[in-house]
Order: sequence, then structure tokens, then C-alpha cells
Amino acid sequence: MRVFNEIRFDNLRGDIFGGVTAAIIALPMALAFGVASGAGPAAGLYGAVLVGLFAALFGSTPTLISEPTGPMTVVMTAVIAQLIAANPENGMAMAFTVVMMAGLFQMLFGALKLGRYVTMMPYTVVSGFMTGIGIILIVLQLGPFLGHATPPGGVVGTLEQLPALLGNIAPAETALAALTFGLILFFPSRLRRVVPPQLVALVIGSLLSVWLLSESDIRRIGEIPTGLPEIQLPTFSAAQWQIMVIDAAVLAALGSIDALLTSVIAENLTRKETDSDKELIGQGVGNLASGLFGGIPGAGATMGTVVNIQSGAQTALSGLTRAAILLVVVLWAGALTAYIPLAVLAGIAIKVGMDIIDWSFLKRAHRVSMKTSVIMYGVIGLTVFVDLIAAVAVGLFIANVLTIERMVRIQTNSVRAINDSKSCDQLSRDEQTLLARARGRILLFRLGGPMIFGMAKAISRQYAVLDDHQVLIVDFSDVPTLGVSSSLALEKLILDDVHNDRPVFISGATGDVRERLVRLGLIGTLPPEHIVESRQAALEKAYKLLDDVPPAAPSMTGEPA
Repeated sequence: MRVFNEIRFDNLRGDIFGGVTAAIIALPMALAFGVASGAGPAAGLYGAVLVGLFAALFGSTPTLISEPTGPMTVVMTAVIAQLIAANPENGMAMAFTVVMMAGLFQMLFGALKLGRYVTMMPYTVVSGFMTGIGIILIVLQLGPFLGHATPPGGVVGTLEQLPALLGNIAPAETALAALTFGLILFFPSRLRRVVPPQLVALVIGSLLSVWLLSESDIRRIGEIPTGLPEIQLPTFSAAQWQIMVIDAAVLAALGSIDALLTSVIAENLTRKETDSDKELIGQGVGNLASGLFGGIPGAGATMGTVVNIQSGAQTALSGLTRAAILLVVVLWAGALTAYIPLAVLAGIAIKVGMDIIDWSFLKRAHRVSMKTSVIMYGVIGLTVFVDLIAAVAVGLFIANVLTIERMVRIQTNSVRAINDSKSCDQLSRDEQTLLARARGRILLFRLGGPMIFGMAKAISRQYAVLDDHQVLIVDFSDVPTLGVSSSLALEKLILDDVHNDRPVFISGATGDVRERLVRLGLIGTLPPEHIVESRQAALEKAYKLLDDVPPAAPSMTGEPA
């Protein structure tokens, strides 16, 4: 595995232009997310620089732009609020420690090669989760949008205080927030390719607040300290260490999903395949560095990535260029942020929240499936009002149970207990002839498709129907994989016949299926000559073992042969 990401110098113009454009987009977003998280605008900028820098260096997707994102900010907001409430003195330092731990978790995911599993989530769960996060981001910004600080208590606390907030609107700040939101929403599409609407809204809103509303009491960001950030030493608390580990795991999982989904978009746009495990390592290094220097966490950002590619970027040099430009802002341009109103950032954040919501699927989920819509709305409700972990866990559990139930229902038809030639037209003519001559004394237990754990009941039901036979054949010819539960159900029916002195043949068991049967001891229990390669061979050997074989067997038409 190559250590560094793909960095070339044969596309300097495209990479530099892509990096500059991505930096322009990142600046207002980083400030907005930093303020929204509760860590401050400087933490947003530090996260944008450090996550973007190290993910570009050590990741795998050359054109991926990594920075603080809406979903990561929502989780970080809850982490900061929870830890500060529990430990006011060290809560913020503990929150940055959680970011470091999340980076370590992501590096562990990559080292264990879990990248391909991270995105294996049902779309209903992903859609509901992301929509819930968008709603949370909007609700938490209602206070700043109306000219007040965000009320304590998260989403529930904000909704409880909403009547009071509406009754005490700060007109000047609300007007600035609404103007910012409207500028981004109605910004001409042809101009979006030239300049990002977020930056235009940030500049216009700030200038208007200085020129026209200078006498109003408007809350502003204030001047950001220039220079390099201070190192945040890892800080733990014996009372909160379990919460910190869980929060770090949630951040790591969400950041991994966010980054890899964006990486897939980049792959589709550039037609260049990347290594998901290496990407997770790069994202982990970025978040580790961000937490170490007091930055908020980040992940692959769809908007920045798409704009970067459309601007001509092809290698990770674009991400490094973007990080360098933002670093200049951190080192020398902190004084320029002193005049930015918090209401302007609230307007930007609310528009981001609206963009996160999966409006397209919300409109048609009920037409796709009632179960689908129930899962999605359930995940939304749990995400907004209960807990992010509970939302994903419950959504995944229900979605997987329904998927398994549907697979079992389909696969049940592939489990057939056959004792006559008319029961299955998928047998060859010779196999049907042998079954016809056996006159029901051979039971062919034909299996097909993956034998997952839900198939155990179907196996038992089929076998229970036909118990009157002299020889049993269990055919694995069409079985690619054999689960533990299904293998134990098959073991029971095989051993029942063995104990009743009925010969048992196993046919077509190869690869992983044969290995599973060997581990169970079934291969060793039966005589070696009863383990055959084909169903035809099993039927021929079984027929020879039958007692009282008639001299003449009926033909396939039922007439004397």
C-alpha cells in the first residue's frame, strides 16, 4: 500500500485552481460549523486546514476534499454540550480528545480493512439518519437565526423555548440571517460556477451589518487569534471515559460513512478507483491531527469535492493547495472575521441543514414501500429526539430483519424434498428415471442458493413432511454458502437417518460448503463412498442399496417399460 496519496505536477493549473476554489467555499462553511458546534470559529478553521491537509496526504481519493461537515458538526455539538455540562473545567479539552480518539478509530477501521463494510447500510437508514441530522442542524440554529444564543437542552430544549424566541426576535439579526439564507437559496446557477454563494452571502451580510446596522447591537464572531494553534493534550475523566469512547466511535463511524460515500461520488466523476481502507486511514490521521490542535472533526465534503473536480483537479495537490490557502487565513487574516455576524453564519448553516435533508426520497418513500417509509421516519424520529446511535442501531436491526425475512421467503422455494420424478422438473431425465424406479423409497433433499440462518425452519418443515423413505440424499450442488444455523438443521436430519440405519448420501458439496460439513463432523460420520460429486452419482448408488428392487420399473409416462 502506497503511503502518500497521488500527487503529480503535470496538471498544475487544474489542481491549483481546484484547490483555490475549494478553499473559497470552505472558508464560510468552516466558520459556520465552528460556531455551530460550540467550539468557536477558530476550531472550524483549524479542522478545515488539518483534516483537509492530512486526508489529502495520506488518503486514497486524489480529488477528495475533506473538511468539517454538517453531520460531523451535529455530533460534535452534542459531544461538547454533554462533556462541558458534566465537567465545565475540562469539558472542551475532553471533546477535542474525543476527536483524536475518533481519528484513531478510523485508522483502526482502515487497518482492519473494514472500508468495504462501512457503506453497506440500507438506503432507508442512511436517508433517515442524514435527514434527521439536517433537521437537528436547522433546529439548533433557530436561536441564532432569531438573534439569540442557542438554548440549552439540544433539539428538545430549543423547541420548548421556540415560543419565547419568536416573541423576542432581534429584527436586525433575523433580517441578516434571512438575507443570507435567501442569497444562497436564490443565487443564480450560472454564477455558482464563478463564485460560491456562501462566500457572497458572508461578504454581503457582513458589509451590510457594518454600513447599515452599525448602531444595532449585533452579535459577531470577534477576532480570531492569529498564529499556529496550541496543542491540546489528551484529557480524560474516569466518570466520562465510557461516554467519550462511545462518542468517538459514533464520530468515527459517521465520518467514515460520510467520507466513503463522497469518495464513491469522486470515483464516478473521475472514473478512478480508490482504496477505501487507505482512505479511512487518511481520514483518521486528519481527525487525529485536528483534535490534537483544537479543531473540530471533518470528513469528505461532497460540495467541495465536486467543485474541486469540476475546476480541473486531478491529484491530491488540489487538497494541499486548499489547506495552504486556509492556513494563510489562520495565520494572518484572523482580524477580518471580527465583523462577521453570527446571524449570517446561522443563515449559512440552516441552508446546509436543508441540503442534507433527503427531500427526493422523502417525497416518494411511501410509494416505494410502506415498510421502507416506516423505517425511514422511525430513524428520523430517533435521530432527532433520542440518540444517533439508537437511530442507526434500531434502523439497521429492523431493515436487516425485514431483508432476511424477504430472502428466506424467496429461498424457501429452493429447498425441496423430492421422492418422485414429478416433483421437480429441474432434474435431468436420467435422475427422474432413477427416482421413478425407486418408487418413493429415495428422498432427495435438494437445496439451492445461500443457506442463511433463516432457512433452518424451512429445512425442518420440508423434511418433516416426507419421513417415509429408505435412503436420503442431501444435494448441495447449487449451494454457494452454508450458514451455521442451516448446517445444524441439516446435521439433525442427517443424524436422525443415520441413527435409524438409513443410508445417507451427500452430493455436490464443494469449497466452503464442504469445509463447513467437515468442521461439523458430518463428512467423517458418513462412509467415504457416500460423499459424491454429483446428484446423478448419488442417485445411482442409492438405488443399488434399495431392497426389493422390482425387475421392471415404470416409464416416465406411467406405462410399463
